[in-house]
Amino acid sequence: MILFRHELRQGRTALIVWTASVGFLLAVCVGLYPEMQDEMAAAGRLFASMGAFTAAFGMDRLDFGSFMGFYAVECGNVLALGGAFYAALTGVSALAKEERGRTAEFLLTHPLSRARAVTEKLAAVLVQVVVMDLALLVLALLGIRLIGQAIPWGKLLALHGACWLMHTELACLCFGLSAFLRRGGPGLGMGLAAGAYLLDLAANMTERAGFLKYLTPFGYCDGADILTNGWPDPVLAALGALLAWAGAAAAYIRYCKKDIR
Repeated sequence: MILFRHELRQGRTALIVWTASVGFLLAVCVGLYPEMQDEMAAAGRLFASMGAFTAAFGMDRLDFGSFMGFYAVECGNVLALGGAFYAALTGVSALAKEERGRTAEFLLTHPLSRARAVTEKLAAVLVQVVVMDLALLVLALLGIRLIGQAIPWGKLLALHGACWLMHTELACLCFGLSAFLRRGGPGLGMGLAAGAYLLDLAANMTERAGFLKYLTPFGYCDGADILTNGWPDPVLAALGALLAWAGAAAAYIRYCKKDIR
């Protein structure tokens, strides 16, 4: 597990910075609720009349005056999008950086098979995603306690769990993509995460674009759907898990046969 530990050491600075940044924004959003609580109901009525904009963020199906309604819209977007960017960046650089940094020769001359190298790198990526999501959940719980709100365990865990699955899916898809790259593709990873988010907004705006939810991992971590049903859409979540496996499998197939320069 030497490579696994090495990957964790290499990625710890990025993990700390991203977790601190997203966690700070999450804490600010939670901390704003007591100051804005009285205005939330009026804001919800205002947003309800804004048509497609309201539907894009699911505010037409949420009680924006309640804490979880506010959390799903404001904090949910910070949690989902911030974690998605980190997961995509971590995954897309995992394998490609060996050729970009010209360290592939050093790595592959060791008594370590390519399959083992992929396994340890993938494990490191997934562990970093789990650590970030657990840290964000703990920060959210502390923030809710500090503002004196009761913790809605079921809905909160369902929302954070759906976001963790989405982050894992993006990390695995970008990890698979990394095996096809010869240089790091941070822009490609960021673009994939941003494009998936925009597809989800488009899917929420009109029923005619509802099929787009099957093309984006953000489709099953929609806060409005989770609060309405109590859990993520099982079909979309299962599709997300399947795509995560497909991304990981693509990495093994491609990297084990790749002509590494």
